[in-house]
Amino acid sequence: MFPEIRKKLGFGMMRLPTGDDGVDFEALKPLVDHFIAHGFNYFDTAKGYHNGQSETAVKLCVAQRYPREKFLLTDKLSHNFFKTEADIRPLFERQLADCGVEYFDFYLCHAITRGTWGQYIDCRALDILRELKAEGKIRHIGLSFHDMPEFLEEILAAHPEIEAVQLQINYVDYDDAGVRGRGNLEVAKKYGKPVMVMEPVKGGVLTRLPDEARAVFDRLGGSTASYAIRYAASFPEVTCVLSGMGTMEMVRDNVSYMEDFKPLDRTERAAVERVREILKARDDIPCTACRYCTPVCPRDIPIPDLFNDYNLKKAYDGWNSSFYYGVHTRDHGKASDCLLCGACERECPQHIPIRDHLKEVAKQFEGGK
Repeated sequence: MFPEIRKKLGFGMMRLPTGDDGVDFEALKPLVDHFIAHGFNYFDTAKGYHNGQSETAVKLCVAQRYPREKFLLTDKLSHNFFKTEADIRPLFERQLADCGVEYFDFYLCHAITRGTWGQYIDCRALDILRELKAEGKIRHIGLSFHDMPEFLEEILAAHPEIEAVQLQINYVDYDDAGVRGRGNLEVAKKYGKPVMVMEPVKGGVLTRLPDEARAVFDRLGGSTASYAIRYAASFPEVTCVLSGMGTMEMVRDNVSYMEDFKPLDRTERAAVERVREILKARDDIPCTACRYCTPVCPRDIPIPDLFNDYNLKKAYDGWNSSFYYGVHTRDHGKASDCLLCGACERECPQHIPIRDHLKEVAKQFEGGK
């Protein structure tokens, strides 16, 4: 763990209280005060959050109200805000000014996939970040990552200057065939990189469980969010779990079980596994991801991955299902590329009508193509 991160809960500044004019800064201030008063010190922002108001919220609600040594701040270099090498340093300086600070404790290459990484390399982003670190404007260089473990390993092997990795870890995505939370965490561990966790409650959907699943946690007591956040924080490689907190109720709840954090015990882990089973049983397409179908597909469609994206979209309606559909089809066939040859169905041990389901997937993610 980085020694300066005092506790394993971070304040994610992307789901803040809002009003008619965007972020409600006055409503946010007492949330920040409660968080800091209980010994927490880690804040995470990015230029695109809340249409640019997240960084302003850091300035008005944190940086102007607390001495710099009282808090740690992460900001990010997002690919959609720079096009050339010359854009990076001016963008960075604007972010410092917008946040009201003289340095960032962590600065991450943001939302990295195989499709976006080339832009960072072409624009010498890591070279510039190393220069900024040498100038004292960045304490630690990292990246937030949304792709497959094999690609994460390529990056970490080639770039030892990356000191930390932000990953999507929650009890649904950990063993998910598409998100590959377990695999990415194992790669970070292999390279000795501390991990900050994003999406521990999957954008809030793990707080809105079906009644059968909620009853499992209700029998133990505690909020549904508590089990999701503590699940992610229980991995020893995890140094901080981010939670987007928009109400005092959420802050108080998170602080109550993370102030004196204890990893999930055996009974609690069994409850999480039971909830995961309940959620998995609700999948519309009963694919087991055996992958017998993929070698025979003439259009190189990653069928299990696309079925998984579809199931997650139907179950949770989260943004990241569509995001990962783009990741999975970037270098492979889309659902709409299916030739209806039936080779996949002849190999499927579950006897799934794959061709019919691919039509549903195409309709969901490609607008009915």
